[in-house]
Amino acid sequence: MIIFQNLCKTYPMGNLTVTALRDLNLSLNRGDFVAVAGPSGSGKTTMMNIIGLIDRPSSGSVMINGRETGGLKRRELTRMRRDMIGFVFQSFNLLPVLNVFENVELPLIIGRKGGSKKERRERVEYLLDEVGLADRARHRPSELSGGQQQRVAIARALVAGPEIVIADEPTANLDSANGGRILELMKKVNREEGATFIFSTHDPDIWAMANHVIFLRDGTVESEQRR
Repeated sequence: MIIFQNLCKTYPMGNLTVTALRDLNLSLNRGDFVAVAGPSGSGKTTMMNIIGLIDRPSSGSVMINGRETGGLKRRELTRMRRDMIGFVFQSFNLLPVLNVFENVELPLIIGRKGGSKKERRERVEYLLDEVGLADRARHRPSELSGGQQQRVAIARALVAGPEIVIADEPTANLDSANGGRILELMKKVNREEGATFIFSTHDPDIWAMANHVIFLRDGTVESEQRR
């Protein structure tokens, strides 16, 4: 489903060129539950941004569902992100003017794939119940704790049934009980809806649940485990 071939990514920094990824060769299968680990500066964020079509490689290629993404126009990349990918950002990126229900519903409206208003409502209510926030549906993000905002962001990422979910430390702001609940939900979506999950994480609970664990160091794969 996702194939990196001899992928490199460099960034200019003053008179220097910083290499974030070097000659990365990697294959992720449809339906994988992937944990990407490594020290700060190992290339995790860059790798996730390239999979999420936020950034482009400097050289090499990325194939997603058989499409080489390097030559796609900005409009095509935007459409692929909208239709295929759900994001869980550490910064949450919730819209402050919308309440919890509206934030979660937004991808269904933008993507025009949520069905009727009734079907959208049922999907949003289901996910808010799954993340334990059914009673906060009419609250604004500013009225929530950091952990609650994280759970809203996770519900929003899952609501449109994406083929790929990219999650940056999704359990970092959650206590162990809510972290476990969220991971079980993600595993359920992975199993029942076939979504591919890719986590950038230091959480050993995610490593234990993953069927594919990748360790990055200095922009390349140091080790890889498939289960």
